Amino acid sequence: MNIVLPHKNIKDFEVKDDILSFYMIKSCEVKTSSTGAKYLNITLGDAGGEINAKLWDCPEGLAERLTAGTIVRIMGTVIEYQGSLQLKLEKIRPAREEDNIDPADLVQTAPYASEEMYGYLYDTAKKFKNDSIRNITVNILEKNKSKLMYYPAAKKNHHAIMGGLLYHTSTMLKTAHKVCEIYDFLDKELLFAGVILHDMAKIDEMDSNQFGLVDEYTPEGNLIGHLVKGAMNISKEGERVNADKEIVMLLCHMILAHHYEPEYGSPKYPCTPEAEMLHHLDLIDARMFDMKRISGDLKKGEFSEKIWSLEGRQIYKAKI
Repeated sequence: MNIVLPHKNIKDFEVKDDILSFYMIKSCEVKTSSTGAKYLNITLGDAGGEINAKLWDCPEGLAERLTAGTIVRIMGTVIEYQGSLQLKLEKIRPAREEDNIDPADLVQTAPYASEEMYGYLYDTAKKFKNDSIRNITVNILEKNKSKLMYYPAAKKNHHAIMGGLLYHTSTMLKTAHKVCEIYDFLDKELLFAGVILHDMAKIDEMDSNQFGLVDEYTPEGNLIGHLVKGAMNISKEGERVNADKEIVMLLCHMILAHHYEPEYGSPKYPCTPEAEMLHHLDLIDARMFDMKRISGDLKKGEFSEKIWSLEGRQIYKAKI
């Protein structure tokens, strides 16, 4: 008998919960314990969140069947390990056709439709008065439209959801519009184009499936990275449309400098106001996304676990 308990969202898991339902594999790898035993280290997800799971004494060949995007039926118990919830698995198997599970029900997605977010970016770019900025931005958007519909902004951490790249970029663009009302000396079109293009080469950097799940980085991602690849794409497109060389240089600088520190991949610090602002817009949006996600799982007056992407800080949810 194929017994399934009512589906419980991962964000609602509590210690000692018995779980028997379907979830989506976000990542799966074979690891070896200190005693030499092999086990599966799995990240499971649904529409509301994700959780680390462990399967001990895993059968030979099972890991190869549990790739990113695979729907699985699991049986396990929620435990607490080093201050975080974890799922101790007893059984796991890929879903069957007769299980009648819709993958879309188990995928974290952006809160806005991809077509709507893409339209906002595209309409903004089409209105640029500078021919070079407009042609470069519009053409790169058009070339990447199909993948933008589902690509995440990261493998893990901020905006690692279906449509996350568009969500991250469109939110930054909305903030950029407001910022330019205050700092009116900024070149709006240059800044807006930098926002739209700053992470576009993540499409080349990561290998994502249709659900926005990244199983691995591409060779270009590992060897070049999205900052350098993004600048390369802009330079190539600028040459193709015979763009102004100063514009191409400024856009490339913004992309190369937006991570700010060399240890985070930027070969140059921002040397223009627009490049400086792009960095801060990116940082604000990434951190606000993580803080909203983390605080949403907390009770009032509660601290989160230490968050690696936020320098190990513990986020507090106010009682007010």
